[in-house]
Amino acid sequence: MVNDKVLFDLEDSFGKWWEHDFATPTMTNNLYPYTSMFSPITVNHLTIKNRLVMGPMGNINMAEETGRPNQKMISYLTERARGGVGLITSGLIPVSHGIDSTVTELDKLSYFPRIDRSRTVYSGWRELTQSIHSHGAAFFIQLTAGLGRVGNPQCLLTQFKLPVSASWNPNFYIPQIPSRRLSGMALGKLVKKFGQAAADAKAMNIDGVYLHGHEGYLLEQLTNPAFNRRSMGKYSDWQRFGIDVVKEIRARCGDKYPIMYRIDLSLALNATYQDKMEKIKSLKKFRNERTIQQTLDYMTNLVKAGVDIFDVDLGCYDNWWLPHPPASMPSGCFLEIAELVKKYFSVNKVLSNAGLPVPIVAVGKLGYPDLAEQALRDEKCDMIMLARPLLADPEWANKAYRGATEEIRPCIGCHEACIREFVEGGHPQCAVNPRTAFEEVFSREIPVASNAEKVAVIGGGPAGVVAAKALIARGHTVVLFEKENEIGGTLRAGGVPKIKYEINNYMKYLQHEINELKKNPRFTLKLGVEATVDELKGKFETIVVATGSHIVRPQIKGADGENVMTVTEALLDPERVKKAQNIVIIGGGDSGCETAYWAALELGKNVQIVEMTANLMADTCTANRGHILHYLEKSGVVTHNLSTVTQIDKDAVFIKKNVHSSVPNPYNTWQPILPENIHNPLAPKISEKYENKLLPADLVILAIGTRPCDDIYFKLVEERAAPRIVRVGDAIRPSKVFAATKSAYRVARDI
Repeated sequence: MVNDKVLFDLEDSFGKWWEHDFATPTMTNNLYPYTSMFSPITVNHLTIKNRLVMGPMGNINMAEETGRPNQKMISYLTERARGGVGLITSGLIPVSHGIDSTVTELDKLSYFPRIDRSRTVYSGWRELTQSIHSHGAAFFIQLTAGLGRVGNPQCLLTQFKLPVSASWNPNFYIPQIPSRRLSGMALGKLVKKFGQAAADAKAMNIDGVYLHGHEGYLLEQLTNPAFNRRSMGKYSDWQRFGIDVVKEIRARCGDKYPIMYRIDLSLALNATYQDKMEKIKSLKKFRNERTIQQTLDYMTNLVKAGVDIFDVDLGCYDNWWLPHPPASMPSGCFLEIAELVKKYFSVNKVLSNAGLPVPIVAVGKLGYPDLAEQALRDEKCDMIMLARPLLADPEWANKAYRGATEEIRPCIGCHEACIREFVEGGHPQCAVNPRTAFEEVFSREIPVASNAEKVAVIGGGPAGVVAAKALIARGHTVVLFEKENEIGGTLRAGGVPKIKYEINNYMKYLQHEINELKKNPRFTLKLGVEATVDELKGKFETIVVATGSHIVRPQIKGADGENVMTVTEALLDPERVKKAQNIVIIGGGDSGCETAYWAALELGKNVQIVEMTANLMADTCTANRGHILHYLEKSGVVTHNLSTVTQIDKDAVFIKKNVHSSVPNPYNTWQPILPENIHNPLAPKISEKYENKLLPADLVILAIGTRPCDDIYFKLVEERAAPRIVRVGDAIRPSKVFAATKSAYRVARDI
């Protein structure tokens, strides 16, 4: 087993990160003015106006099916350039059509943008580049060798072709499907394709190329001995392919064209899974991952070949919470990694072909101006990469420049809209910014309504606040009713655990929005007031019901006992939870598992989870799910999947559990849960063998069955309380922040 101590130490710290050196940042401006962040930097012969980089948030399904960038993609990226970022990067653009079947769909179409298809795509790239340049930003196109073993194996059904890889490797999504070894001839063609794509990019006035060499995609598979176990041919040297690609780009584009490379310092699989690397079939082949020193040697050789700048992280698909750190991970999680590389290059006097120090771009939840500025001042990195924070607020840079950090809309790390949405078939969006990736649909300024109305909004959660802000912008008079004494809705409970600090930051932002609305004479806030039909009837032209949802107590004997609480009740009454020792949580969805994390890792309680289905957090992004489950297992939380609760007593929970050996491991974080519309004919069948079990419990927490709080809506409709009565968010269908804000914004813009 490879043993890089820094990796093991970091992996261990990412569980209870609040006990280590990680801060819990907020949108302060203590270091304003941000002199380091807004200083220029030169990459090769290109001067970039500041140190902020928009990270490559994949433009999947944001281009025409031919691959030509369309107005959606152009408006989306231009909005971030307008927001003040110095360098914009695209999402991954495959150059491997015809070689990697997972990147191409039927009829030779693609859900990825393309630059390799034909001249028909060129005009889109030229228009995109011109638009970005008009706002003073530079633009790099991210080129990828393809997906390889982490590609969609549906190509086996649609094209009768296997996924590909550096060697024979299991497919990530369905390990029973092998990914075949690419021939040396195919790899030679792929090198040439990189060179042609880079030459085309330069011709389209794109400022540089950005090689996608991390996270276990095909370029990484070819340049990491974990995946590349070739014993013959020139590419049995795992460094050779990447170096050949860089040399080919240099040959086609010259010495002055910037080349950026995205790399992970380590897959960190051994640090993550340790002895499981010997036991889990789909992980066994990957034990011989690149060491830190091997990566540093490879990076040095890449610089000699022509790379000008790197961004560095950790991890791959098989521990996906590392390259995509979710809400529960600490901010600045990879600053130590960036600093390590920067110091190595400095000590070893590694300079680019242009004779310049090689800038190191830091990544990993850096969307807080003070945190980003401090990292630059401490010389831990040379540039700051912001991806999700710029989806949440494209004006992040402009607001930071003027010190208006309280106006920055924070990312909440949920991954629901930016990643899970396109995994399920959509395109990247943002949970807290309903206009993201709809810039070509919704104007920046909300148009004023032709007829101003008096509007009531019931509920001060995210949906209610978003609706109220849009309605005021429309010119309406708005009264916002919130039955509690503060805004936030269910977020008030959701932000209690330390791992949910970004929810608290979002709550502060919502309060800032309310404070701004209160300056408007057309806005009235009524806190501690529960709206009733009598109070509303006949007084408003429109009523917007944003009353959220609630947890339903199940029809289980003892569910109404004194030792039983809902998740919301438990989080809002932590002192009662602290008095318990043995806690059983019924429900293994997001709220159940996150509450288990809080109770076990933060409060030190003995926790067990009971879940009816086979999988925990089944409706959650793989990254968020993986981080929570990995550390729940490490902390000793016991999970009973495919189990039902039969009775709750004052000191115990009785369950009926399927104990058959075919029951899947609930803590499997090295494989994803496939979308429900994807049938896996190779999935093992689950047999049944039930046993009754008793779980000690002095506290039972219910995390199952949410229902809309819609009684007031139907009463208002029945009484014809207003000419127009609408619901938004959870009051229609319980979901997450993404659905709530999107619903509220769209409805309010139409009133």
